[in-house]
Amino acid sequence: MPYTNTFSRRLVVHSLVACAAAIAVTGAQADVLANVQKAGVLRVAIPQDFPPFGSMGTDLKLQGYDIDMANLVAQELGVKVELVPVTSTNRIPYLTTSKVDIVISSLGKNAEREKVIDFTQAYAPFPKSVYGPANMAITGPVDLAGKTIGVTRGSTEDLALTELAPKDATIRRYEDNNSTATSYLSGQVQLVTLGNIVANAVREKSKQRDFDLKFAVEDTPCFIGVAKGETALADKLNEIITKAKSDGRLNAMSVKWMQLELPATL
Repeated sequence: MPYTNTFSRRLVVHSLVACAAAIAVTGAQADVLANVQKAGVLRVAIPQDFPPFGSMGTDLKLQGYDIDMANLVAQELGVKVELVPVTSTNRIPYLTTSKVDIVISSLGKNAEREKVIDFTQAYAPFPKSVYGPANMAITGPVDLAGKTIGVTRGSTEDLALTELAPKDATIRRYEDNNSTATSYLSGQVQLVTLGNIVANAVREKSKQRDFDLKFAVEDTPCFIGVAKGETALADKLNEIITKAKSDGRLNAMSVKWMQLELPATL
């Protein structure tokens, strides 16, 4: 009996120690906002090769929508910003392993990602739109009747366009974005559907043909990613985003980098 009691007491002690350690770890992980404010530094995962969200400028400094957003958040928090370049594949692991405090890297929200991390409200638009000549009156799907539209095969904009286009519209599908853009610039199609990032690159690099935005077929906005359970941090970031929307700073960033007014629905 003495052996059993001693063994039981040891089990209880070990269990209590384990629980205390777990609580301590959970508490440390669940207070990233306080940790950031104490350290005076916000570590932000950002893109470095995905313009206009993030890329290296001619001065060898990172620039883009997400860079400006990271700076805005740090300024509102009253801390310095540490930009941590990531790829699309490691940006979430960097967050879940505490290598960064937040992710601002053209991050879309879906059900699978929501199982792993939490999201703020949207801070940036990411529309896929129909483009065409300035003198062609196209304001919505109904105006595509009888028109020929180019799109990249299997893309999300292809799926959206296929659903929206009238039956008498002709959709020509190409294997990649470059081929789709070329189909429009060379006159093979009357209109083209592209993501705004690709469209902006086409507009910058080519003067072959008018390239005006007509209407969006799909919008997959970008969100700030935070670790699971970081409610205080997410709430503070939402407060910052709301303020930047209301005072016009987000709209100015959208116009600067996306060449697009911030959608009222964002």
